[in-house]
Amino acid sequence: MSGIPSLVILDGATGETITLDGRTAVSEDPTGKEFPWRPPTFWDALGTEFLSGMEGDTIEVDELKSSAKYIGLYVSAHWCPPCRGFTPELIKAYNDHLKAKGLEIIFVSSDRDQPSFMEYYGTMPWLAIPLGDKRKNQLSKLFGVEGIPSFALVDVATGETITTEARGNVSGDPTGAEFPWYPKALNNLSAGDGISGINEEVALCVMLEGCDPSAQAAIKAVVEPIAEARKAAKEEMLFFYAPTSEGPATKVRELTKLGAPDSTPKLVLLDIPDSGGFYISPATEVTAETVTAFLDAYKAGSLERQQLG
Repeated sequence: MSGIPSLVILDGATGETITLDGRTAVSEDPTGKEFPWRPPTFWDALGTEFLSGMEGDTIEVDELKSSAKYIGLYVSAHWCPPCRGFTPELIKAYNDHLKAKGLEIIFVSSDRDQPSFMEYYGTMPWLAIPLGDKRKNQLSKLFGVEGIPSFALVDVATGETITTEARGNVSGDPTGAEFPWYPKALNNLSAGDGISGINEEVALCVMLEGCDPSAQAAIKAVVEPIAEARKAAKEEMLFFYAPTSEGPATKVRELTKLGAPDSTPKLVLLDIPDSGGFYISPATEVTAETVTAFLDAYKAGSLERQQLG
């Protein structure tokens, strides 16, 4: 929970959570017509018909399922400068590489009027949901859209979300060499990869900005299998390495008062959900033993908590 009032709806028979956002559900449905407000599945939220070009043609969801391996939901708007900057990148990547890999994109518009929507959609070579369609709000909730442009990918075969951060993947991998960009267990903090969950989950940050490239590669090789094993075990923890003094890495150093990078790597555990707590390992070397010991000590509650700021 990130604030109050908060209303959580549980299933009385199973004890399972139905929705964490009962407050919004009450506001939007005060008569309880759709109670108990179970969130829609991806296919429920996506709907059955989509615009296909500027001539009013449409296609059905069954055709989409039979022709695409992956669906990209692109939430964007003509009035948004970052969107207008990113859209040409996405068009080029889609036309040159991603469509051939089985991707179909659906434009989910945040435009303010029909002329703006039509002008903007007229530049795009993919499908769209009509402006003002209720599916826009449903999909935005489903994928946790808080800002635009937003680009999420879904596996058609399973209906499962692959990533909600595909915008960064398009910019970092425009040829789609690693498409469909399944989230990695160990992410590049300096590049901001996988950063969206850092406010909700504990995060181990391996700070390597002052280390030489060979040392960075060796340390990454140590940490990566640990991250992969814990991800496979479904532990709620993020893993990052910071190879350069860029992006969020700089902010982490500032907030934890680590000082300037040097040749000694640093292990930092951020626990932002715990009112901005963090922990620093005394280890001066990054080995499987020092990483595991640090994580085990955190779980045991034997580390000294410090406060971000």
